[in-house]
Amino acid sequence: MKRLLRTSAVLVVASAALVAACSKKPAPQTTPEPTPAPVATAPTPVDVGTPPRPQPTPAVASVISEPLTKLSGYLNPVFFDLDRAEIRPDAKDVLGANAEFLRKYSTLKVTIEGHCDERGTREYNMALGQRRASAAKEYLSSLGIDASRLTIVSYGKERPFCAQRSEDCWQKNRRAHFVVTAK
Repeated sequence: MKRLLRTSAVLVVASAALVAACSKKPAPQTTPEPTPAPVATAPTPVDVGTPPRPQPTPAVASVISEPLTKLSGYLNPVFFDLDRAEIRPDAKDVLGANAEFLRKYSTLKVTIEGHCDERGTREYNMALGQRRASAAKEYLSSLGIDASRLTIVSYGKERPFCAQRSEDCWQKNRRAHFVVTAK
């Protein structure tokens, strides 16, 4: 099971990298014709006002220009064990990749959703989902992501990813899911 999850996580990260690498290439820039030097002997005053803001690189600009729903696809969910909110070793790798993405796109704000499988009471699962989202937020903060960019919410067992009654399905529902909420 763990091997399958690791393989799935690696495939998801590799797919995200491939999608990022296949983004549109920027249009080639043409250099304007040089203007002839002025013949006047008096120096021309130069405006030394505020320097222009650096423009994001085309790769950054193309990712940031995508709709919020598409941006969430660059962040991968992390999964938890039954009745646990501790970050697993495989989740640390996923959270590390998510932190890299959030460092690269420092203006993005994210909501971390805590989810549970269908077992247990509604109240228990709401509290467990809150602990899972909080654990993911704390781990991202420990990796240098500003906590003010991260909000958490628990959906408990109310928004399952998978509706079948099996361990494989329940495992998919025990997760912290990342949603980009602002650019």
